Amino acid sequence: TIIRHYKFEYNKKLLQKIKKYRQITKEALAKIGLKKGLSKKDQKTAKDFLSMCKNYFSDAAHFEKKGDHANALAALSYAHAWLDAGVRAKLFDAKGDSRLFTLP
Repeated sequence: TIIRHYKFEYNKKLLQKIKKYRQITKEALAKIGLKKGLSKKDQKTAKDFLSMCKNYFSDAAHFEKKGDHANALAALSYAHAWLDAGVRAKLFDAKGDSRLFTLP
């Protein structure tokens, strides 16, 4: 039926996006570093941002295993948003990579 076809195409696109954003966030996590010269307070904040990213990244894997693809993609989006927020707040060094990060 048309509805079944629509659901199949929707899930196929969702799985493709999950794969894409999982890989991009994984690369970003491997590349990101704390900016040099941060105060103790800013270092703590940066580490908190990084922890939030990793938690959401882990949540995405959990949702994906359960077949909850919409929440898996949402969790990946939040994970990457924590990295981008840290870059924009000048807590992280994105090493000039505008493909993986939203640079200030």
